[in-house]
Amino acid sequence: MESAAQADPIVDCAAYAGGTRASALSVDQIQAALACEGQFVWIGLDEPDQALLRTVQQQFGLHDLAIEDAINAHQRPKLEVYEDSVFIVLHTAQRVPATGRLEFGETHVFLGRNYIITVRHGSLRSHVGVRQRCEATPHLLSQGAGYVLYSLMDFIVDQYLPIVRQIEDEVQNLESVVLDDPTATDATAKIYLLKRDLVSLRRAVSPLADVCNRLLRFDIPHIPADTRPYFRDVYDHIIRLNESIDAQRELLTSALEAHLSLMTVAQNEHMKRITAWAAMIAVPTMIAGIYGMNFEGMPELHWTYGYYISLVVMVLSCLGLYIGFKRSRWL
Repeated sequence: MESAAQADPIVDCAAYAGGTRASALSVDQIQAALACEGQFVWIGLDEPDQALLRTVQQQFGLHDLAIEDAINAHQRPKLEVYEDSVFIVLHTAQRVPATGRLEFGETHVFLGRNYIITVRHGSLRSHVGVRQRCEATPHLLSQGAGYVLYSLMDFIVDQYLPIVRQIEDEVQNLESVVLDDPTATDATAKIYLLKRDLVSLRRAVSPLADVCNRLLRFDIPHIPADTRPYFRDVYDHIIRLNESIDAQRELLTSALEAHLSLMTVAQNEHMKRITAWAAMIAVPTMIAGIYGMNFEGMPELHWTYGYYISLVVMVLSCLGLYIGFKRSRWL
């Protein structure tokens, strides 16, 4: 499948024999090519409309339910067997540099005895590298459509690796921010955004383990025995991705808990300081309030040195409270 910038939804359609490209095909020539022994047809579609998918269905004899899924898109990753064909849904992922957000697309694969159809929906990255890599290794491409399926799955799974590594780096940086500055208010929002990305990745990657497991079994048609070991390599990558995603989710959960705990400790420290200063202000306020009542029966109002004594009492009281709070580390 080639660049999404091309207007033609049929990106490439060709017949392959003996691991080499035999001829380019139009849609009308597909049935004749399928009738030739020793070759298979590989057609790539990019955002095809319903009419084109129905035409392709007639050429390859695809099942109605599988075509409905390909038309509607928005399917979860899965593998389904329909009579003499296999239908697989894969999710592609890319992190947009401008926004840092994850964007997902879908790739639907129809696999038959002598054909493979790839239908791309909403994927920002083209699959041109898959076809070029397969054509550059004719001794492997000679295994047929099953090897093309492996190459496509390997290509899509490899797209997740740099995304997960980038998230790992961001999690490490975020941990440093949380520990160095517990009052960083944007750390919580970043943690939630990263956790959301990891959940989305987990939803796209996790079902692929079941897909690979089924492809490794001999009950799935059209996968040659010599091609099945290649899917074990994809399975290993998927397991490693799942473990890494789970580990980063646990780290983010721990970072969030640590961040909230450190914020609580920091707030308690601030409250202790505020309480200490309020206590020191309360003593002179109390003394001044008593002397401000101006009752005639108050003997202290007629003291010659009453004003000076009250000031000294205020200063000494505040100094004593300050020393006490300082020793208890409230200030």
